[in-house]
Amino acid sequence: MKFSKFSQALSKWAGSARTFLAAVVLIVIWATTGPFFHYDDTWQLIINTSTTIITFLMVFLIQNTQNRDNDVLHIKIDELLRATTNAQNALLSLDKMDHKELRELREKYEALGDSETLDRNIDCKIEKKLAE
Repeated sequence: MKFSKFSQALSKWAGSARTFLAAVVLIVIWATTGPFFHYDDTWQLIINTSTTIITFLMVFLIQNTQNRDNDVLHIKIDELLRATTNAQNALLSLDKMDHKELRELREKYEALGDSETLDRNIDCKIEKKLAE
């Protein structure tokens, strides 16, 4: 099984309400056993080690899922740009620009946005169209 499929499935499972509830139940069980084990170092070590290992592994799982979701989102946006006739297709390769180039481009778009006025009656126009 490919890691990406595995990580997607595991991420979906880990983010479910049942998994959260199971984690809460395990913590409650661990906490209630404290008096039985006299709150000794081994009792504390069990929860500390378990949560550290799970957190360490989840970081990589979440990062893989985020990377995949980010790639999917970029592909969808790229397709929308490509399909829009007035869009600048040069924007499809923004990921190859360095930070300075991206900042300069962002400033140009902000200046373009500042020069335009917002049509504050847009909601009324949309509602009127829907009513027709």
